[in-house]
Amino acid sequence: MAKQAVARTVDLEPIDRLEEKVKLLVSVVTRLRAEQATATEEHARLTQEVESLRARLADAHGVDAELDALRHERDAIRQRVAEMLSHLEAL
Repeated sequence: MAKQAVARTVDLEPIDRLEEKVKLLVSVVTRLRAEQATATEEHARLTQEVESLRARLADAHGVDAELDALRHERDAIRQRVAEMLSHLEAL
């Protein structure tokens, strides 16, 4: 009878090792799923942030173009005022 008990114990050792490996694999898969969920959330947040920054950049380009146009307009007005002043001095 003792030999049968020893034989059964020996036969179960590979199954016990396999069970431990399966448990470890399950914990690794669970951890990886959690990391993937976190990475997916971070990706969504960063994508939204990139879109926001692109919109701000487009606004900045628009403001830059408007500022450039205003500078040209200011220079044209300065030139016209200078011409009017020179005409007034001539009188």
